[in-house]
Amino acid sequence: MFRKSVLSVVLGIFVASCLMVLQGRVLLAQNGATVVNDVNHDQSAPLGEMSASAVQDGGEPRMIPLRHRMHKARQGQIDPVVQSSAGPLVSATPASAFGGVGANGSAPPDSNGAVGATQYVEWVNSEFAVYDKATGALVNGPVAGNTLWSGFGGPCQDTNDGDPIAQYDKAANRWVMTQLGNVSFGPPFYSCVAVSTTSDATGSYYRYAFSFNDLNDYTKLSVWPDGYYLSANMFHKLTGGSFSFAGPQACALNRAAMLAGRTATMQCVQLTNFYYSLLPSDLDGSTPPPAGSPNYYVSLDSNSLNLWKFHVDWTTPGNSTLTGPTNMPVAAFNEGCNGGTCIPQGGTTQQLDSLGDRLMYRLAYRNLGGHESLVVNHSVTAGSVVGLRWYEIRSPGGTPTVYQQGTFAPSDGNYRWMGSIAMDQSGDVALGYNVSGSNMHPAIRYTGRVPSDPLGAMEAESNILQGAGSQTGGLTRWGDYSSMSIDPVDDCTFWYVNQYIPSSGAFNWATHIYSFKFASCGPTAAPAAPTGLVATPGNAQVSLSWNSSSGAATYNVLRSTTSGGPYSMIATDVASTSLTNTGLTNGTAYYYVVQAVNSAGTSSNSNQAGATPVCSLPGVPAGLSATPGNAQVSLSWAAASGATSYNVKRSTTSGSGYATIANVTSTSYTNIGLTNGTTYYYVVSAACSCGEGANSSQVTAKPQAPTAPAAPTALQASQATSAKRINLRWTQSTSSGVSQNKVYRSTTSGGTYALVGTVSATTSYSDGYLNSGQTYYYVVTAVSGSGTSAYSNQASARAK
Repeated sequence: MFRKSVLSVVLGIFVASCLMVLQGRVLLAQNGATVVNDVNHDQSAPLGEMSASAVQDGGEPRMIPLRHRMHKARQGQIDPVVQSSAGPLVSATPASAFGGVGANGSAPPDSNGAVGATQYVEWVNSEFAVYDKATGALVNGPVAGNTLWSGFGGPCQDTNDGDPIAQYDKAANRWVMTQLGNVSFGPPFYSCVAVSTTSDATGSYYRYAFSFNDLNDYTKLSVWPDGYYLSANMFHKLTGGSFSFAGPQACALNRAAMLAGRTATMQCVQLTNFYYSLLPSDLDGSTPPPAGSPNYYVSLDSNSLNLWKFHVDWTTPGNSTLTGPTNMPVAAFNEGCNGGTCIPQGGTTQQLDSLGDRLMYRLAYRNLGGHESLVVNHSVTAGSVVGLRWYEIRSPGGTPTVYQQGTFAPSDGNYRWMGSIAMDQSGDVALGYNVSGSNMHPAIRYTGRVPSDPLGAMEAESNILQGAGSQTGGLTRWGDYSSMSIDPVDDCTFWYVNQYIPSSGAFNWATHIYSFKFASCGPTAAPAAPTGLVATPGNAQVSLSWNSSSGAATYNVLRSTTSGGPYSMIATDVASTSLTNTGLTNGTAYYYVVQAVNSAGTSSNSNQAGATPVCSLPGVPAGLSATPGNAQVSLSWAAASGATSYNVKRSTTSGSGYATIANVTSTSYTNIGLTNGTTYYYVVSAACSCGEGANSSQVTAKPQAPTAPAAPTALQASQATSAKRINLRWTQSTSSGVSQNKVYRSTTSGGTYALVGTVSATTSYSDGYLNSGQTYYYVVTAVSGSGTSAYSNQASARAK
């Protein structure tokens, strides 16, 4: 009997396990997504004007917990793609190097950053700072992360819970910032997201809060043409405060709405806890994925990678699909430190976390024209040390294939981990990481490769910064991630940020920001000349627009007052395909050409476009209407083209004698202080810097004193069944707008009446607490915005 029970249990476990494996391996499409509305959104003041939130500094140090799923690590497998021999020194040239944000009372730092047109933003636990990317000079900060939500209210303002991500939306030239909120007090838990209103990280932000029932741990955010995509490891909070892993979640945030500061939604799909730690694809470069491409999510599996395709329908969420996973076999590996802690350091027995159980931020996507690529990395066991396994995945939108892979683990006895990888416009790959060993303090290094290198091979590494100390005090936490990003201006320069220890101790980490570029990156020929140049004249200005030129980084704009030239340069380094040339002379003809520029050279001139700026009078206001009131007339009209203000004119004679009574910038005006019973005639004209346009059509209105409503009728009074009470009923006033009725009472027929009750435009009233045997006399009035009516008919009754 016992053996049968055991067999039943074992069989049940086996069947359940098979079902779980089948669920994990069968290609499936999960239709529909859970739609989450933003809890709150607003627009902030500029960053410099927001009150800086307090940072935990000088208090009790705080170690942020590392939450794992429960799993059995793989051991004993031989890595067949280990690269232990050194190639040529990495063929990249340093560009910038400067210190980043330092320790502020918590660990680990979660070092990450993003590079924009002119700035670099770094965000760590629990502060961020803005730097001038050309000089490394500090522009703003460091300030607490939740400073971004100062004045926003709620947990995004009141908590500063980390897992930060700083991104730069290259297509929109906006910063996208996110961190967790309410981790200690949830549920609910929050993703706090801020999108800058301009390319200046010190300006204002559109701010959002999205809530989750489970803890959205280890959140990662990416930029894609149709949304901001997010992944998180969801942990369910149990009674007593512990957490259980519920599975990863994929979410898409409505990018178009958030760029405009409108109400935004988030669409989410929850996976089972069979899977763990997804990364969303993050767009690099100026070439978007093919139209309609889904976002790609990738996770680590047993000797394989899983890839999902998340297609979001913002109009009909029921049509949104998360399809997958596609399982891609890779070379055998064992997780670095078996997913745990084994990284040695010089001068101490204290070891560090590897985070070898997950892929490392970012999953970098690039469309190179002839193919699409994803690059990603994680740490693995490489003999007796830990190395960096990296992959290039091609054709993610078709049949995903691991095009190349390798494990970078030079044979020097040191451990390499905490990597971040990216690809530039020429297909060069850079991989940044930490290095540590029993005879060295943790350092920051990078390696890389160019397309002509053998597949699966990196060049010899280069040192970025050697730490002067090791992390001690029983603190194992390190990372949890670093960040390699690509400069959006040249699409060649890599920017990397990671942590190190300046002197041995605990909670004293520092970060370093470093940029470099492969000499081979960039176009080999000047771009083609721009086409489709159009010039549109305005008042003392000409607006230009043109088609983008393939391979162009920026544009030059040239001008002449003679058709065919010679032309003079009026603007360089124009990043967009439009320009407005102001400060011109009306009546003078101007002729323009545009050139495309990249690092290889400058194109020939575009087609010529000419325009003559003129000062045009504004159009005529249409739809003028006049509404009379008590000693006033309210006017409204439709906006006129070219108008910057409007002249309101009035006369007491139809068709003539108009005098200007107001100049306004809106399309409405209320003329007060008028004489009731007098007819007034109005016209409106539009004005601009060129002068005043023609009058609108005339309207007329006669203000009148308000007319009190008609009195209620058919008032009846009757003795109530209960003692000392009389019930009243009446017919309501026939006038519109009645809002109240007032009930009056007297003990003498004909008054004097005293107010005993006010009701909200009803037709009944019960008067109580009367004297038994006394006869009472009642009247009722009606009240509206125009006044109070006369008394109704009188009605009487004797109290019981």
